[in-house]
This record gives sequence, C-alpha cells and structure tokens, in this order.
Amino acid sequence: MAVESGAAFLLKISDGGTPETFRTVAGLRTTQLSLSAEPVVVTHKGSGGWRQLLPSGGIRAVSISGAGVFTGSQAEVQLKNRLLNGALDRFEVSFEGGERLRGAFQVTRLDYAGDFNGERSYTLSLESSGQVESL
Repeated sequence: MAVESGAAFLLKISDGGTPETFRTVAGLRTTQLSLSAEPVVVTHKGSGGWRQLLPSGGIRAVSISGAGVFTGSQAEVQLKNRLLNGALDRFEVSFEGGERLRGAFQVTRLDYAGDFNGERSYTLSLESSGQVESL
C-alpha cells in the first residue's frame, strides 16, 4: 500500500439532489475516521474456557470527526442547520487512493472557537445511522 497524503482525506456532504452531488466541507485541517464493531459474546460452558463471538453479530458504527478553520461555506452552514434540526444527511469520506465511504450520518457535535488574534475555528463529530457503503 502506498503512502497517502492527509490533505487528500476529505469529508463531503450531499446536496440532497438527484443525481446526488457531494461538496467538500471547507476549511478542515484534520479529519478522523473510526470504525467500530461491538462483539456479541456467545461463550458457554462447552467453550473450553475460550471466549467465542457470534459472527456478524453486534453493532457496527462509523464515527467521523474533524477540525478546521471557519470559512462560512455553504457546507459549514448546512452542518450547523442540520445539527440544530437533529437531521440526518448523507456524507462521503474520500481518500487519495480513490477509496470512499458513504452513508447517512447525524452531526452530533459542532464547536466553534476563536482567539482575539487568530482565526475562528470549529470541530465537528458525526455518527453513522444505518449501513455505510465502501465504494
């Protein structure tokens, strides 16, 4: 696997149109993706003292977080409005090698900060709802 640039690790939000178009969330400096799967333990007395897990059991989830400089882009405004409404939007995360993950996410946190002699910045957190596709 080749080394990839972190600058090409992009978070994009759907415009909700048909056909669907994804816009890059502007101003992000860092993006983080976490994949998780909660196991279902099915260990019993006949397991010989070894833990056993249910294949394909449990809950799978994708969490996305990021931090960046506020630019006032339409995508940033959409993030704030969707958080205040508790709505779900379709998001896409893309990587330099062409891999993409796409699915419905809810904005669960949006923080703004700014120093008197610096830029306005923001951090955000998203949690998946339903299946996330690997494209």
